[in-house]
Amino acid sequence: MSDLRINNITDRTGDSGPVIAGVSTVTSTGAFTVPVGPTEMRGGRGRGVLGGGGTGSVPSTSTINTIQYVTIATTGSASDFGDLSEVKSDLTGCASATRGFWYGGLGAAPGYAVKSAIETVVISSQGGASNWGSLLTPTWGAVAVSNSTRGILAGGRQPSKVYQDIATMYVFDLASQGGQREFGELATKGTVAQNGLNVTKGGCASPTRGIFVGGGSPRTKKIDYVNISTLGEGKEFGEAITPVSRISGLSNTTRGIFFGGYHDGSPASVDTNVMQYVTIASTGNAIDFGDMAEERHSVGGVASATRGVTMGGLITTAPTYTRTNIIDYVTIASIGNALDFGDLVAGQAVGAAFSDVHGGLG
Repeated sequence: MSDLRINNITDRTGDSGPVIAGVSTVTSTGAFTVPVGPTEMRGGRGRGVLGGGGTGSVPSTSTINTIQYVTIATTGSASDFGDLSEVKSDLTGCASATRGFWYGGLGAAPGYAVKSAIETVVISSQGGASNWGSLLTPTWGAVAVSNSTRGILAGGRQPSKVYQDIATMYVFDLASQGGQREFGELATKGTVAQNGLNVTKGGCASPTRGIFVGGGSPRTKKIDYVNISTLGEGKEFGEAITPVSRISGLSNTTRGIFFGGYHDGSPASVDTNVMQYVTIASTGNAIDFGDMAEERHSVGGVASATRGVTMGGLITTAPTYTRTNIIDYVTIASIGNALDFGDLVAGQAVGAAFSDVHGGLG
């Protein structure tokens, strides 16, 4: 057998060598083993990423651009990923198997400017987010779901409707920039409101169906669903256990879990630690799953095929609201209380989270 001798390898222009993503190992003094499989899956598959939001306690809360990540299959504390290009909270996130996206949001005090930027990261890497375009209309407090090719942004609020939730849904092509267009309208939305704590829904998806829970002002317990591959109106799925806003969601391909939130209590509104679940392919009311370690809302939720992880959140002990650094996890196929996973680098809430192995990817 003849020897294959290569002095150097360059790209097609001859300007630089190849970039090898993943773990390479030296097997002898004259050879090394390159990583195998699709580049986007080397080192990144199974990551949950949380970006933006606020840190600290009210009234000293700071809006941040921090991005943190965890490896879903393990336990342990989060690591720094990089930064968003601007500080913002109440932003919205979704992901394909390779890229994560953040949409819109609210800027820092005192102006609380409503944002229109779309930012993206390659989940298998680390570093700052880059620009991916702009929303048709600046939006905050929306919820997003996605499969491997499409993201759907639903609800939220816009500058022209400061105290009114919207029902509009927009669809995005996750593989390329542009192509944003209207998808349809949610079946349920809130009415006139004076409290931003009421606006956001929770969402999750299978490869074919997106689910939206709660939100609105007054708070609702309605659950909507859409078929991701089509355009059209949301349809009624069932009801959550109680009317709730600031609830969060995650899923594998079959089961969606919704956790935490802000709900009506007596005599005042309070946080909840309740987790509830639905079977995505069917319709019906949510069923109790168990409890999180702490009562909190505005939590970041990510999932793999087997495990759901909840990150951070806002704990209400009026008149103080504290961002927590707690990370919990559950086994999606079972029912029971959440277990300790680790801690965030710092307390973070009202951000947006996604993973590269969520239920919408199959």
